[in-house]
Amino acid sequence: MSTIGGKKRESLDFTRYIGLFEASVVAINPTAEQLKDKLGIELKEDSKAIEYLGTSQDNNTYVRVDFWLREVKEERLFKLSFFLEDKERENKDQTKRQYINSIGVCSWAADPNDLPDWFVKRDYRVAYTGEENFYNFLRCWMSDLDYRSTETTLNLDWKKLMKGQLKDLKDQIDGEWSTNVVALATVISKVKNDETKEYQGIYNKGFLSPYTLRNFKLVNYLDPEVLQKLREKKTKDLKPHEKFVLEVTGEYGCKDFFTLSELKEYDPDENMVSTDETIIDDSGEY
Repeated sequence: MSTIGGKKRESLDFTRYIGLFEASVVAINPTAEQLKDKLGIELKEDSKAIEYLGTSQDNNTYVRVDFWLREVKEERLFKLSFFLEDKERENKDQTKRQYINSIGVCSWAADPNDLPDWFVKRDYRVAYTGEENFYNFLRCWMSDLDYRSTETTLNLDWKKLMKGQLKDLKDQIDGEWSTNVVALATVISKVKNDETKEYQGIYNKGFLSPYTLRNFKLVNYLDPEVLQKLREKKTKDLKPHEKFVLEVTGEYGCKDFFTLSELKEYDPDENMVSTDETIIDDSGEY
């Protein structure tokens, strides 16, 4: 008697995407079991995807914080990562330090006495490497907090973070203050042994609120004339999505392949330039 049956082989989706999309946070630094049960992702036995703690080249402790985003339209999953290092942040020539206040806003100064008056109205301290981008995301994700109120705080315990203790963050998934965010999907190109490999990426230096997406349907913000007009505007006159455009397209912006339109499948033929250099930290030239 012949039999045909068994478990159907799962096909992995290796399609890469570029563009802007609205998403919700569905998991933060999940375990292998949580990845499988909640997100339907099964890791290989030798995978290092859930090794979140480590030591940097400077022998400092670091933690990787992975936010798993679920796109609202097609429910595609994307991983957004931040690296936080137990090292106070200075510029390259060590003449300035970065400071962070109690609602996650950063400012640079050679001396604390030089910090802006609006900044020092709240408690502040020296920032650690990676905190600026990390808190930029948290402020966007938890945008139901009133950051103008003196009662509002957004300040995670650094020692707990360095131990990978993220309960306070995980409690905010579908929490009181959390909202959807708009993120930018990119494709990272790396060259190794004369072979170019491309990976799905998420730009981790800037995010937007969902209502801003409609602006990108109306205007091509990669048009040189449009960009020039934005650059001629005073900073105080720029809208949030316009500041995002200038940041992404600026000197220290996104170094990977992207588009400033709605999420779409990546076409390699559109990407004429690949590089093995990927900027993973902000410039310290402030």
